[in-house]
This record gives sequence, C-alpha cells and structure tokens, in this order.
Amino acid sequence: MEFVTQLGELRDRRAALPGAVGLVPTMGALHQGHAALVEQARRECAHVVVTIFVNPLQFGPSEDFTRYPRRMEEDRELLEGLGVDIVFAPEATEMFPQPPDIIVEPAALGRYFEGDRRPGHFRGVATVVLKLLNAVQPEHAYFGQKDAQQLAIIQRLALDLNIATKIHACATVREADGLALSSRNVYLSETERHAAPNLVAALREVVTRLGEGESDVTRVLAGARQRLAPLREDYLGVVDPAKFEPLRTAPPGTTLVAIGAAFAGATRLIDNLTVQTPAEREMVKR
Repeated sequence: MEFVTQLGELRDRRAALPGAVGLVPTMGALHQGHAALVEQARRECAHVVVTIFVNPLQFGPSEDFTRYPRRMEEDRELLEGLGVDIVFAPEATEMFPQPPDIIVEPAALGRYFEGDRRPGHFRGVATVVLKLLNAVQPEHAYFGQKDAQQLAIIQRLALDLNIATKIHACATVREADGLALSSRNVYLSETERHAAPNLVAALREVVTRLGEGESDVTRVLAGARQRLAPLREDYLGVVDPAKFEPLRTAPPGTTLVAIGAAFAGATRLIDNLTVQTPAEREMVKR
C-alpha cells in the first residue's frame, strides 16, 4: 500500500495502475462502515484508492472541525489489511493552496434538511468530491447511503457535470441495536449511546406506517416523534429521493426515503430508511 500526500504523486501513482480503479473518499476515523465500502470496491475493481481528508469547506463556524476524530495510524493499519493500493491523505493547503474562487453550489437538492441546517455544507462536499474525482479519475466511486442527501447530490453532480465515474450507493452498516455507524459516535457518553438508536426507531415507525398504506405524512411524523426522547429532534421528514423536498402526502406505489437528524447531548446523529408505499388501491383512506 502506498501512502501519498501530494497531488502530483497521486496522479503519477494512479497513472501506473492498470485496470479499473475504485475510489472511496473518507474523512478518516474509519470504522466498519468504511471497511464495507472498501470491500465492495475491492470486489468490483482491480485497484482501490482511499482518500482521507477532513475537508474544512464542509464545516460551519460552530461545528466540530477542530475536534473531528483523527486516527491516521489506525486508519492506515485498517486500510493495509483491506488490500488498498493507494491512500491519499493531503493537508488542507495541498487541496486548497488558496481560497477557492470556483466552487460547486448544489441548488434544489441541497435546499432542505441538511442544506437548511448546515448552510454551505453541501457546497463544501460537492467541491471537494469534484476535486477528488478529477485528481483520481476513477472508474467507480463508493459512498454510503447513511448520508442520503449527500449521496443524491453527488449522483447529480456526476450526471450534470458529465463525470464518467460510476457512483455506487452502499448500504448503511449498523450496530446490533440499529445505530448507524459513524465516526462521530465516539463522542457519545454511555447514556447517550443507549439513547442513540431511538432515531432509527422513529424512522422505522415512519416506514411501517407508510408501508401499511398511511398517506398523511404529517400524522405519521407526529407519531414517530414520540419514539425520539430523550434525543432532541433536529428534523424528521419524508422525501422523494430524486428531489429531497419535504412531502406532506405519500404518493402510492412510490419509493420514498424517511430521513432524520437528532442530538444525543451535543452529538448530532443522522440516518434514513427507504420505504415502498403500496399501490393506490391499498392506501389507507381516512
């Protein structure tokens, strides 16, 4: 496994790799969710490149950029064991030698939910993902479904900007109690960790009721909120994954996504689940 920190060296190493290359972009502090992305890339590609970059552009002024967990030695050991070919771990000055004047600004897909709660976040994500895709030129790139809105924006980025890389959506990896794996889970106290699965419990309530034919999203969300305590809700919603606009009514025969964010103490959790609504004749009439 080669460990590089300079863009020029990355391009040289990448050019020497024959066959299809899979890219797994990360911010480090790797866990089994990241490992699953790498393992899928390993199965489907001749070579795998993993990037580790805590991107300052996607953090707001009151967010956790400075304390975001960084465990480079442990990350390198994990990735070597997974058979990764190249790890690219640049400093911020390598990726942004000067403040960027040209940025990628998502429009409609980034208007609500994460885009509303974290202004500028998706601008930072889209800009750095485009830079990494340009630098690595992979045939395939792998992203987790836990960040569903981010995934939708990256898929649209590739479509709208004629990027040849195939974007793969990989299933969320969970703890036994349902909590989605996240690098930020290390922040949780024992009490907070015990309460954290309440977010996915609320989302499962949404999925169950919509799957049974309930169409009134407002009523469904009101019921699901009862499962959150003691977590503090940031948002709960149901969206068409192609638009990520909040729905009030669930259309029949449609794949939708229940999304949510909540705080366990100071730690912000996000998650989502997919639901297929029944055909119109099966929808609950109230």
